[in-house]
Amino acid sequence: MRRTIVVAVCAALGLTISGCSGSGDTASSEGSSCDGKIDGKRTISTFYHGGGAEKKTFLGVVKDFNKSQDQVTVKVQSVPEGTYNDAVQAASASDKLPDVLDFDGPNLYNYAWNGDLIPLDDCLKAGTRKQLLPSIIQQGTYDKKLYGVGAFDSGVVLYAYKSALKKAGARIPTGIDDAWTAAEFTDVLGKLKKAGYARPLDTHMWYGRQGEWFSYAFSPIVQSAGGDLIDRDGYKTAAGALDKPEVVKAMRTFQSWYTKKYVDTEAQDDTPFLKKTSPIAWNGMWAYKNGYKKAAGDDLAVLPLPDFGTGSKTGMGSWQFGITRKAEDPDAAAAFLEYLLTKKSLLTMYDAVGAPPSTTAALKDTDIYAPNGPMSLVTDSLNQAPKVAVSRPQTPAYPTITQAFSQAIDDISLGKDVPDALKKAVDTIDQDIKDNDGYPVK
Repeated sequence: MRRTIVVAVCAALGLTISGCSGSGDTASSEGSSCDGKIDGKRTISTFYHGGGAEKKTFLGVVKDFNKSQDQVTVKVQSVPEGTYNDAVQAASASDKLPDVLDFDGPNLYNYAWNGDLIPLDDCLKAGTRKQLLPSIIQQGTYDKKLYGVGAFDSGVVLYAYKSALKKAGARIPTGIDDAWTAAEFTDVLGKLKKAGYARPLDTHMWYGRQGEWFSYAFSPIVQSAGGDLIDRDGYKTAAGALDKPEVVKAMRTFQSWYTKKYVDTEAQDDTPFLKKTSPIAWNGMWAYKNGYKKAAGDDLAVLPLPDFGTGSKTGMGSWQFGITRKAEDPDAAAAFLEYLLTKKSLLTMYDAVGAPPSTTAALKDTDIYAPNGPMSLVTDSLNQAPKVAVSRPQTPAYPTITQAFSQAIDDISLGKDVPDALKKAVDTIDQDIKDNDGYPVK
């Protein structure tokens, strides 16, 4: 694997900024330092994933930025989301990275380790850094340096029909500290089944076999049980973290939901919850605006994930932006990132995406994530990162970790032996770390 070391720190987000210096390796000096000002008029490039309303809105923000000043012009190259990581790797190998890169949060750690990104720690204005959510800082950090900042974040919750819970005689949690225990949640599912709901829970298994869903949605079970996908003290092994007895017990509880046929495993869309055949859904925050609120109205409850022993946890993270080693003028790229993080830009993206904006200032002006808003549970979780909202492991081994854990989740849901499934994941992860000499940071 190619390993280019870039230890420089770039300067200044904004068109006029205070200076900051850094140093790069002899193999590649592009983007290795900033002098505190933009060197004349610049045109910078950026990749952008996906399409639809999100892309249209992003292009609108780029257009506004280009009109807001006359020093920097941003040009966008669209890359299909399904092959995005492959495109980035190809651009890196051919030395054709753009100035600005957007990337799914978990990929940051491998890109940073590989030398494709430069640190942003001194790039952000103090006021901007102060406004960033703790979760944004956490997921954007690798080796104690900030490499990425997102326009929005995310979270996993339980959605439920209040009327169904009342029919089953189940209590309704009021917040993170009042979450159902794992045993209580399992009991609630049993009561709902007896109340006439044949498959009371939808865990959206159809998401999982195509991407990050299994790791994003179900690693909170592991972390709530007191374990993790890897030992984060050094990131050298998954043994003792992913296969500890408490995790085995939690995964057996998870498996019981499937063996007892509490889960709708056949659905290929949100119909089970929208039609109330499954009155509880384990889903991301996006579902609120994508039909759940409209279907349930005032009967909708937004609840924390179950507590498996050390408190309710949740997944978080989303796409981020960083500056690559190929940026000829990192100050110009930084000016664009600063514009993306303005409240106006973030709220524009929020209107299109529905995800929680990445700064406290923007969050306060949203209709659902503001304090006491219907989705403020997500905000509360993100503000308590890493205690409640936990990032995916900040290691370049993450691509292997997520594949191994996803396979374990699939096997466990299908009734295979829990300890064996977890051991297989541990062995796969540890072998990858060994094959890469422990992913040393230099």
